[in-house]
Amino acid sequence: MDRRRFLARSTALAAIGVAGPFAGVARAGQSGQVRSGSGYGPLVPIADERDGVVRLHLPSGFHYRSFSVAGDTFTDGSVVPSRHDGMAAFRGPGTSAILVRNHEVNGPVGAFGDPAKAYDPAAGGGTSTLRVSRYGEVLASAPSLTGTQMNCSGGPMPWGAWVSCEETVNGPDVGNDPTGQDNSKLTQKHGYIFEVPIDGRGRVPIRSAGRFAHESAAFDPLTGAIYLTEDDFLYPSGFYRYLPPKNPLAAGRILDGGRLQMLAVQGAPNKDLSLGQPAGASYATTWVDIDDPDPTYTGTTTYETAMLAVSSQGRAKGAALFSRLEGAVSHHGTIYFVSTQGGATAPGDTPPGGYGKGRGQVWAYETWSGRLKLVYESPGSVTLDLPDNVTTSPRGTLVLCEDGSDGNYLRGLTAAGQIFDFSRLAPVQGDSGAEFAGSTFGPGGHTLYVNMQASQGMSFAIWGPWQRGGF
Repeated sequence: MDRRRFLARSTALAAIGVAGPFAGVARAGQSGQVRSGSGYGPLVPIADERDGVVRLHLPSGFHYRSFSVAGDTFTDGSVVPSRHDGMAAFRGPGTSAILVRNHEVNGPVGAFGDPAKAYDPAAGGGTSTLRVSRYGEVLASAPSLTGTQMNCSGGPMPWGAWVSCEETVNGPDVGNDPTGQDNSKLTQKHGYIFEVPIDGRGRVPIRSAGRFAHESAAFDPLTGAIYLTEDDFLYPSGFYRYLPPKNPLAAGRILDGGRLQMLAVQGAPNKDLSLGQPAGASYATTWVDIDDPDPTYTGTTTYETAMLAVSSQGRAKGAALFSRLEGAVSHHGTIYFVSTQGGATAPGDTPPGGYGKGRGQVWAYETWSGRLKLVYESPGSVTLDLPDNVTTSPRGTLVLCEDGSDGNYLRGLTAAGQIFDFSRLAPVQGDSGAEFAGSTFGPGGHTLYVNMQASQGMSFAIWGPWQRGGF
């Protein structure tokens, strides 16, 4: 613990006064030009080393193995659920990695693993924890958070934990959600973040961090704040921070009972940042308090009302509007986060459904200056199509997982503004909605672990000549 705290505090101190590697990159996204000088070359179909099936297209010289497929068994004998999503890698014994992985399962379908250990025995989402080799060989695996719902993404914490986020507000106090699931079958309220230690189980929600459609979490070691994104498909989303009553680096965990706040642009109440932005857009910001972060409803409250209950409090005080905030990552004092449908509709593109008519934005919030900057705005779906999860490579390049409609890619966005293709999912028979999720580099940068979210989800370990390109 002392070593982790030292490393995190060293990172925080290094961040003071640093403008961040992506300063001024937004103009590249506005140009409409794809600069691929930091890529790895053309993508070619490559066979999975597990069974010889082509599941990924990658640059030549790269290899991969799939593992922990939905329907398989964990090493404790329980069944692996589907919908693999957000994930983080931590250092394990030797050269192995410890992966904590979300499962974005909705509905009262029953908890996987041992129901007696579930937060809500009726709910089918949660996390699994795996110890794997650098080549995707599973050494140990088991459920680690069960009985939650719609565990979309989250974020790694430097004291050795993963924060898993529920992208829903379901519960027995809320009417059925748009999918028609029977919320009366649930036993607990949902819509929270959960801390999952890498060497244990998660079970207790952090209620003061809000009940809304959480997507991702990113930690700032200097202030102890947890930055949170919201993914509301039909309505504006917010960018939040949770201020625990004690810095988690000192407490060794995230304490409940803190303060939830929502970002606003100074001098521009309810600034709509989902719209197309000018090149180099940059805003001074402030934060507004959420007075009731954990609402309880009557059972007849509509799902729509529940979804808007927290964010509407912030907007009543002038909070900014975003479109579908999804992935977030902390890097040297800056929180990078993705607006999946942000930006203007490009000529020739069809606007996506829901709130937001663009093909994606990447934002940077400087925790030390309070400035919000546009890093990149997609000039069209061919270049970048609905980015979702995000992580950083050992060189600081952003790794973007797409959730588009026509062949999803893993793309890199370098500090110089170069965007390049790294991988494409081969078509999945019977599941046109399959997408990349949960990309994370393992210890030492040898392996990129990433998930395929699908009805038969699975994880991949990818390795090869990283030094040849931008990752």
